[in-house]
Amino acid sequence: MEKVIKTDAEWRERLSSEAYHVCREHGTEAPFSGKFYHHQGDGIYRCVCCDAPLFTSDTKFDSGTGWPSYFEPYSDEALVEIKDTSFGMVRTEVRCAKCDAHLGHVFPDGPEPTGLRYCINSVCLTFDEA
Repeated sequence: MEKVIKTDAEWRERLSSEAYHVCREHGTEAPFSGKFYHHQGDGIYRCVCCDAPLFTSDTKFDSGTGWPSYFEPYSDEALVEIKDTSFGMVRTEVRCAKCDAHLGHVFPDGPEPTGLRYCINSVCLTFDEA
């Protein structure tokens, strides 16, 4: 996969201030506030920064956590996982493999068949309806 690399100024020009903060500065949107939290529809959720496919609608589930949650990424190559020890916790950060955008975190408390919960900030996503 060819990496998307932009300058800080290019990312700021391309993204809203909230998307820039979450995706490029590793921020988090407020729970229960994102446009995709209650979203339903058939299609593909893509990275707001580079348009890479990240998740499909058939892997989305209601985790009750306040953020869109998925039990499986679009492909094995879609995401990069990084150990995150910020805020006195040990978590696994999830980033877009193509542009390195911070998306959220993955936790081992999701539904079958994977048992994973990819907890993703809505502002990091766009949606292509099938």
